[in-house]
Amino acid sequence: MPSLLVRDLPEETLAALKARAAQHNRSLQKEVQSILADAASGAARRLAALEYADQIRSELAAKGVRFTDSVDLIREDRER
Repeated sequence: MPSLLVRDLPEETLAALKARAAQHNRSLQKEVQSILADAASGAARRLAALEYADQIRSELAAKGVRFTDSVDLIREDRER
């Protein structure tokens, strides 16, 4: 399994990670692995959601649906 080395980690960050590991009854290594796995899967979910939103926008645009820019609407409202 690949390894990861993190250099120059601030002491307070290391202390916080150790405290979090103890709170979850895990080793420091297992805690960091869990944090990294959660962060990576969260990023993948956000990317999938953005891709899905782009797909919906494309489908609506193909049907001729136009989207207004809220900035323009707010500016127009303020100028009244």
